[in-house]
Amino acid sequence: MIRAKTLQDLFKRYRRPGDLVFAWAFLAFSLFLWFNLDAQTETVKGTKWAAQPSFWPTVAVYTMVGFGALHLVSSFVSPKLEGRWREVGFWLRSFEYAAWFMAYVVLVPRLGYLPSTILFTVVLTIRLAYPLRPFLGAAVALAVTVVVVFKSFLQVKVPGGQVYEYLPDTLRAFMLTYF
Repeated sequence: MIRAKTLQDLFKRYRRPGDLVFAWAFLAFSLFLWFNLDAQTETVKGTKWAAQPSFWPTVAVYTMVGFGALHLVSSFVSPKLEGRWREVGFWLRSFEYAAWFMAYVVLVPRLGYLPSTILFTVVLTIRLAYPLRPFLGAAVALAVTVVVVFKSFLQVKVPGGQVYEYLPDTLRAFMLTYF
């Protein structure tokens, strides 16, 4: 087993290319929380300081601001690494999937749970460049399985789609109950 020989070795800082951007973003978010703390928490008169509803959120946000500032300072004094914007671009690509999910959330009340889930899994299968022949059927089967499990077995209440209003009454009731 290898042990750190000095305290300096124990606290050696390993930077990543996007460290400075992350430090700025984290500090900005922490300051945003700090400035909105009074509007989001409350202080109850006659209650001890540590028993206040705002105590732990305040401790957490102040700690975030402090460590965010320390992280920013340490990023400034560390050697600069190449590839910062490439790293930031890599981070931003993950927001694409959040956008896909938000589109899915918007579609469910309009198209219904089953059609939206099938569309979502098929579109993501195509987006991820899976071969359509074997994976398209698997995507549809997965979507139907998820809908049946959530709606029928777990009885999760999902809003019915506006499209279901155009179905005959018996089929509409079936779709609203099970799909």
